[in-house]
Amino acid sequence: MLQGWMQIALTLLIVVAITPWFGNYMARVFQDHSTLLDPVLNPVERFLYALSGVRAREDMTGWQYARAILYSNLVMAVFIFTVFMLQGLLPFNPTGIGAPTWDLALHTAISFVTNTNQQHYSGETAFSYFSQFAALGFMMFTSAATGIAVSMAFIRGLTGRPLGNFYSDLTRSITRVLLPISIAGAVILMAAGIPETLAGPAVVPTLEDPAIRQAIARGPVAHYEIIKELGENGGGFFAINSAHPFENPNGFTNLIEIVALLSVPTALIYTYGIFANSLKQAWLVYGMVMAIFVGFIIITAIGEYQGNPAVNTLLGGQQPNLEGKEIRFGWAQSALFAVATTGTMCGAVNALHDSFMPNGGFVTLSNLFLQIVWGGQGTGTAYLFTYLILAVFVTGLMVGRTPEFLGRKIEKREVVLASFLLLLVHPIAILIPSAITLAVPDVSGISNPGFHGLSQVVYEYASAAANNGSGFEGLGDATPWWNLTASFSLLVGRYVPIIGLLLLADSLSRKQVVPMTSGTLRTDTRLFTGVTAGVILILGALTFFPVLALGPIAEAFQIAKGIG
Repeated sequence: MLQGWMQIALTLLIVVAITPWFGNYMARVFQDHSTLLDPVLNPVERFLYALSGVRAREDMTGWQYARAILYSNLVMAVFIFTVFMLQGLLPFNPTGIGAPTWDLALHTAISFVTNTNQQHYSGETAFSYFSQFAALGFMMFTSAATGIAVSMAFIRGLTGRPLGNFYSDLTRSITRVLLPISIAGAVILMAAGIPETLAGPAVVPTLEDPAIRQAIARGPVAHYEIIKELGENGGGFFAINSAHPFENPNGFTNLIEIVALLSVPTALIYTYGIFANSLKQAWLVYGMVMAIFVGFIIITAIGEYQGNPAVNTLLGGQQPNLEGKEIRFGWAQSALFAVATTGTMCGAVNALHDSFMPNGGFVTLSNLFLQIVWGGQGTGTAYLFTYLILAVFVTGLMVGRTPEFLGRKIEKREVVLASFLLLLVHPIAILIPSAITLAVPDVSGISNPGFHGLSQVVYEYASAAANNGSGFEGLGDATPWWNLTASFSLLVGRYVPIIGLLLLADSLSRKQVVPMTSGTLRTDTRLFTGVTAGVILILGALTFFPVLALGPIAEAFQIAKGIG
């Protein structure tokens, strides 16, 4: 037990230790300060801008930034959909895989362009190497970079600066952040045992009978794996994702993957502190999110360590819940990975979430509902500070102080946009399709009865709307119904909030700075940070608590009653 908790603590200490360095580096990149990569990348970026005709120094308004995202993402989605439908004719297809069904190709294209990577297919049997690295791998960079660009535009607007240029932010996110780390990470993962090859499946004799041959899938996995985690993408090269020994063979690779998926969203909070010239507030917000994160880890890990009471009764003693887990990771690293991947909206898994105890189901669903622990790639940071804006307004009303944030008044437009983003869009994208699907049993695909079955359905739509991609696998989601309805949640959960965040940032950037007075509510105090945490948890509980009560909470009582 102690060893498991020490592994969790060590991982979190590493994440905290790299936060200032990485956050400062990203601040330098997006403030156009010099970096060590400038001599190599400045000419490359100038060539790309000249080739595409982009005016990289030309600032955009909120609507212009949003349109640039929508247009570019549409072109990329059409490109990868076309690759999928033609993959039988394209190279690097050693097993001769044909085109998927149109609805699966559409869902997959939307899923990867939205940085969700929700998979209704098995990677090694559905898509060729070319589709995996030229289409899906390409989108892992561009969709993650889109999220980082949105966060930087939001931070600029929040701190009174012009929003910047989307194409410049997209390019720099790839060339200065994602690509260099991915190259280094891929080399490390290859050295640690993850394959990187274009050779076809290896055919070997089985241990049971040498006369029987078995095909072992492989491929260009190492470079795919690092951007899968770093970019909070989550889509697995193989069906079982990071539980597969070719994606995550040992404890060292597991550590690298967890640190990678946590690194960008944690560092962006520090980046905000530099832009706002308020590292104190950044660390307070960071500590608030870390406290919620650690609390969720403890809840999940305790449930997995204590195990299933029914199994414990049969065995005559307490045993960790190892159903759906890899022994090389055990209860502790499986619990940490599950909370980290749903907290960051990565979606990669090294264990079967469907097999977690109700504690784990409660936490993973809560992460998908809240979206700020640590949240999606870039967008999670924006959501977090949108909660701060709401907390300023609510607290100001309660204590009679002027609702201001960073010297800018919070007025009707900002409150309406913040409320719309946090209280309406996400519930609509989850609860409405969940209700329809549960009302039509023939299309639900539920593989577990009762409360757990409800969690399966809600989790799938929550994962789509939160741009996470993980699932309570066991759900029969490889159908036109699930492909099309999940696509609705994917699109609404990604683009409506992005447009709202950019409009909110644009509105704040145009406001005059109001001098601080004795009536100004300070936002860089422990008290206000605590109030913000309360606002986050209360709003999340009020919106989604009935679903949690009918799902994992009811399941926990059912298990306890069955044993008692």
